Amino acid sequence: MQLPLTRFTADLERLLGRSAAPRDRFAIAVSGGPDSMALLALAHAAFPGQIEAATIDHGFRPEAAGEAAMVARWCGEHGIPHSILRPAAPITGNLQSAARAERYRLLWDWCDERGLAWLMTAHHADDQLETLLMRLNRGSGLAGLGGVRGRSDRLLRPLLLWRRSELADVAREAGCPTVQDPSNSDPRFDRAAIRLRLSETDWLDSISASRSAAALAEAEKALEWAVDGLEAQYVDQSGEEIRLSRIDFPREIQRRLLLRMLARLDPDLSPRGDAIDQALVQLALGKKYTIGGLLLSGGNAWTVKPAPPRRTSG
Repeated sequence: MQLPLTRFTADLERLLGRSAAPRDRFAIAVSGGPDSMALLALAHAAFPGQIEAATIDHGFRPEAAGEAAMVARWCGEHGIPHSILRPAAPITGNLQSAARAERYRLLWDWCDERGLAWLMTAHHADDQLETLLMRLNRGSGLAGLGGVRGRSDRLLRPLLLWRRSELADVAREAGCPTVQDPSNSDPRFDRAAIRLRLSETDWLDSISASRSAAALAEAEKALEWAVDGLEAQYVDQSGEEIRLSRIDFPREIQRRLLLRMLARLDPDLSPRGDAIDQALVQLALGKKYTIGGLLLSGGNAWTVKPAPPRRTSG
């Protein structure tokens, strides 16, 4: 098996929207697992001299230091600059979400220090299917069901149309050493539990799911573009009052415009979906509704403003 460089280059350039140029410098996030080692091998073969790699050691497992050193050795043997990044302080709280936030903070700081324009991660089609199932189980809307995006500004995920098994083959063909993070098979984590169930199912196609997620992400992008124009045309602000002068839109457009109105007055407000649904019902009936500290009023036009202070008995 030869490395499928034509396929990889085409997928990457689809995300870039152009042909990769010699001046492009790519950062690769490499954990040492088969997926990220395959990405590293593909990127190095396709763009020699244009990539650097980094491995995050969160300090959660004693084996992590050795795994990072393994990646460093392989990179050294192939002339790839490599860095090991560690948090300055122990990670606390919700470990998975906190570790993810710290991981990307470390990676972006490193990219900026090294002058690396793009960051690539090894998310693939099976990851995408797992993400979609988790979000379906949580009742996500269109934005959530768009799944993992192929490109988010400078972040590129060129493997979303590659299966996990294909990447394992690439890693073996390239002679990459690999490790397995035990948390990936720990059923206490939602993703690992779903992965276990999917391994027992042969009728769900991860590539098809990834294509569906991409289509939903494009639909989300188109809706946001449309709402940008409607907000500019029909939403006005006078002091601390936001007014929507036209309301005869489909419900999803109404929902998005209302969320933007709320965010203008309270950017930190994160209303639950059922609260927004109930607000839309009340506004359509011409009534009032309170979310957080904001008062919403319906009728022929909708307004949002700070709710008056509650009267205290006394």
